[in-house]
Amino acid sequence: MSNETPQNDARVIEELSAGVGEIKKALSQVIVGQEAVIEEVLIAVFSRGHALLVGVPGLAKTLLISTLSQALDLSFKRIQFTPDLMPSDITGSDVLEEDHTTGKRVFRFVQGPVFANMILADEINRTPPKTQSALLEAMQEHRVTIGPQSYPLPEPFFVLATQNPIEQEGTYPLPEAQLDRFMVNIVVDYPSYNEERAIIRQVTTSAEKTLSPILNAEAILRFQEVVRRIPVADHVIDYAAILARTSRPKQPDAPDFIKEMVGWGAGPRAGIHLITAAKARAVLNGRIHATTADVTAVALPVLRHRVITTFNAEAAGVTSDDIVKQLIDYVRPSVKLDI
Repeated sequence: MSNETPQNDARVIEELSAGVGEIKKALSQVIVGQEAVIEEVLIAVFSRGHALLVGVPGLAKTLLISTLSQALDLSFKRIQFTPDLMPSDITGSDVLEEDHTTGKRVFRFVQGPVFANMILADEINRTPPKTQSALLEAMQEHRVTIGPQSYPLPEPFFVLATQNPIEQEGTYPLPEAQLDRFMVNIVVDYPSYNEERAIIRQVTTSAEKTLSPILNAEAILRFQEVVRRIPVADHVIDYAAILARTSRPKQPDAPDFIKEMVGWGAGPRAGIHLITAAKARAVLNGRIHATTADVTAVALPVLRHRVITTFNAEAAGVTSDDIVKQLIDYVRPSVKLDI
């Protein structure tokens, strides 16, 4: 008989909320500022999603991910994407070996770096599409297929990829199909003046810090199940669906700015991720239900890489962020609960 009751879920949510507070406190010993980025990464982790972090070099994207893996006590592998990287360098491959006992030659599968809980795909746009696509099955199915054999990946499994937005020479932009596999697109911006002063002081005077584990893989899997189970009212689902549908320029009721500035809108996966991310945000803040305010809060990272701008928009200097913000202002939820 299942012991999954609202009372048990409430206790688990309370436990997770406390754990997240400890994680944020621990990360602050290494990472200065970036509170919004940390929350969005945690939302992806507890939603069983993947995240794309976009920012110029030197903003601690790699440090954030590796430090988070320590706090969550997860196995961590970093893959540096380069133009000569091959798919087998990521997934692994069959190696022909000789059995010295029998003299027979047999194939043995040697695992690639993708076999870990948390994968840092560093500068993912620096490798050709053939190699980028090696991650597609891993991200969607949580397994790798080599020849006729499939190998399950360890759970939980996350891909956290980084991308440099300013240097595009010699890069391979991610195709829309692969971008859509990322639950959130997180923009890592420059620190404030006070944060930058603190970063300079901390990095130039402090020794490297190692965090003690706060959660583990088993706890994360349990929290992910709770996120899936928490209730969402119909009007919240309606709001997420309307947000996604209104972003499509061919919809009859799409606003003029969408028809003019958007070449391709968000697909159904966007609505799914809006609700899942809203649930995770509610749970991370110790609440047992998601609201329209949660959907609004996660709309920008969920939608920004799913709204493809037209040439007119690019010529006018209008970004997908600008359009998503305008879309949020245009689509008002029928009921907006205070949180």
